[in-house]
Amino acid sequence: MPVFFYRSLWPLVIALVTVSVCMAQLTNPRNIPYRWQTDTTKKNIELEELKVAVPKGAFPKIDYPRFLSKTEAENMFLAEEPVIAVAIKGHAKAYPLSILTVHEISNDTLNGEAILLTYCPLCNSGIVYHRAVQINGKSLVLEFEVSGMLRNSDMIMYDRKTESWWQQLTGEALVGELTDASLNVIPSMIISVEAFFEGYPNGKILSKMNGDLRAQKQYGKNYYEQYDNENALPYAMFFAHDKIDQRLKPMERVVEIKGRYSYKIYPFKLFAHEGVIQDNHEGLEVLIFYRKGALSVVDHQEIAHSKDIGMATVFDARLNGKKLKFVKKGDFFIDDGTHSRWTIAGKCIAGSMKGEQLNMIPHTNHFAFASLSFFPDAKIYTGK
Repeated sequence: MPVFFYRSLWPLVIALVTVSVCMAQLTNPRNIPYRWQTDTTKKNIELEELKVAVPKGAFPKIDYPRFLSKTEAENMFLAEEPVIAVAIKGHAKAYPLSILTVHEISNDTLNGEAILLTYCPLCNSGIVYHRAVQINGKSLVLEFEVSGMLRNSDMIMYDRKTESWWQQLTGEALVGELTDASLNVIPSMIISVEAFFEGYPNGKILSKMNGDLRAQKQYGKNYYEQYDNENALPYAMFFAHDKIDQRLKPMERVVEIKGRYSYKIYPFKLFAHEGVIQDNHEGLEVLIFYRKGALSVVDHQEIAHSKDIGMATVFDARLNGKKLKFVKKGDFFIDDGTHSRWTIAGKCIAGSMKGEQLNMIPHTNHFAFASLSFFPDAKIYTGK
C-alpha cells in the first residue's frame, strides 16, 4: 500500500491518541463516553481536576426563552420563590432558580445585550455574564451549554463554537481553543419574586412554559434534598472533604465581592440579625441589605416547603457624591440623612429621595466551601 496512504491517516491517528489520552486523564469513574471536539492540548489546569458527572447534553436547553409580565405570572410563582434578577438600562428580567436548577444555563438577550444566565446548585452559585468576549481584538458572541463535568463541585460550561470548557464560578476558559479568555460579569442579585416586582414593576419573569414537557415537570422539585444545611458537607464524590477550608462551615451561605486586588467574603449569619452591613474594601463603600422572604431551592424535596434563607444584596453606599448610612426597619431600609425608605433591590420608594437607585456592586451568593476553594486568599468579614 502506498506510503502516502499511511501519511494521510496520521491526523486521524493523532486525534484518536489525543482523545484516548484525554479520556484517561479526566476523572471519570462511571466511564461516561467521550463526545468532545475540544482541543485538550490547550489548557491552564490539569485535566484530572475535572470530574465527569453526567453525559454531555444531559441538561435540557433553554435558549432565548419566553417571559411573562407581573400580571401574567401572578399565579405561576410563589411570592417567596428566589430569582436571579438582572437589569440593563432600566430593562429587567427575573430567572426563577426553580427553573434554572433543571437547566443551569440560559442563553438570552436583555435590552440588546447578549447575556448568559448560570446557576450551579452544588455551589449555590448564580451568576450572569456577557456572552460577548474579546478574542484577538475581535468581539465574539458565544452560546453555552452544560458540559456535565465539575471542578471543585462547580459546573463546567462549554461554548458551542469551539467546545472550550469554562468554569461557571469564575467565567474563565480552562481547556480548549479559547483557554484563558474570560467572561465579564453583569451585576445581578438573588431576591424573591415579590421583591423583584417591588423593585421592577414592569419587569419580566421567565415563564414555566419553556423547555420540553419532561423539563417542565421537574420545575419546583429539588433533587439535592437537605443539601442546604449548615452542618452538612458538600458531596464527597465531587469535592474531597480533606480540601475543605476550616475557616467557615462548608455549607454556610456567604456573599462574595471582588475588590481591586482581592476578594472579600461576608457570612450571612453576621448580617442576618441587623439587616445592614457597611464596610470598606479596597475603596469600595460596601453596603449589604438583608431581609427574610426567599426560600432555599436545595432544602426540601418540594421547594414550596423549603426553609426561608432570606436574601442579601450589595450596593455602593455612595450616591450623588454622598455616603449614606442605613438602618433596617421591617422589610425596608432607612437612610439617616433624609429618612427615606429603600427596598432590598436598592430603590427608594418613599421620602425626599424617592425614585433614586443605589448602584449595585457585583457580588455572588455561594456556599462557603465553594468561595474558599476558588478564592483561598479571600478576606473574611468578621464584624470587628
